[in-house]
Amino acid sequence: MAELSTKKKCNSNKASKKAGEALKVLPFVIITIIVVLPILITLFASFKDLNQIGSEFALKPPSSLKLENYIEVFKKGHILVGLKNSMILVVAAVVINSILSTMVAYCLTRFDFKLKKVYYLIFLIGLIIPGTITEISRFGVINKMHLYDTLFAPILIYIGSDLMQIYIYNQFLEQIPVSIDESAMMDGASYFTVYWKIIFPMVIPATATLGILKAVDVLNDMYVPFLYMPSPKHRTLSTLLLNYTQDPRTSSWPKLSAAVVVVMIPTLIIYFAFQKYIFSGIAAGAVKE
Repeated sequence: MAELSTKKKCNSNKASKKAGEALKVLPFVIITIIVVLPILITLFASFKDLNQIGSEFALKPPSSLKLENYIEVFKKGHILVGLKNSMILVVAAVVINSILSTMVAYCLTRFDFKLKKVYYLIFLIGLIIPGTITEISRFGVINKMHLYDTLFAPILIYIGSDLMQIYIYNQFLEQIPVSIDESAMMDGASYFTVYWKIIFPMVIPATATLGILKAVDVLNDMYVPFLYMPSPKHRTLSTLLLNYTQDPRTSSWPKLSAAVVVVMIPTLIIYFAFQKYIFSGIAAGAVKE
């Protein structure tokens, strides 16, 4: 009897452990389903016609791969124009934003000057206040600078809106000993030389992580390009989707789905190609020495 009770206890413990492990995994499974299902529905719809979408179950795979939707998107959707404009915005935003953010973080962490705390407070206020509140004044500034409906308008907005990067760079720079700067200056290096040849290369992990996240954010952004670059020649990959949603009565869901799939491809390539740099940069910034 004692052996039977012991076996029952062991079996119950194993069952409870399995149930606990299943409960731990369950939230991740639910989140995965929520993320993957819309992508699958869009992918399947891109290979169907309008009648199939209206009559078939959304998660039913297409009976045949119809490429007409993709062919029309590439012929009439001006994908190459959108790709060119998006790449210009991504490269300009990532490069300029990385340089400016590291310079500001370098000054804030290495120098003591008057109103330093005030600058931190201003940056904090800029993070707290939603961007939509300042949209009217920002639009007026862009218009007064004669940058409206040009590529310079979103570039200016992208390079001046990531205050969070400054705080992230601050954490990286605080891990770099000041003695490195002092020894370089004793050898005759200037402040700019210390920044460019010593500091900036040492924050490459943070720069890679923040640059990739910034690139994905710019590629996915529809609001700023649509508001500040309304002309067709300045369409980006994200705003090209509006070509298929202007009139709900005549919009083509199959072509819109194909366009969405095409627009997702650059973002997926960037993420999967540089995934290890994202995680390594986050891990490096989390370590406090």
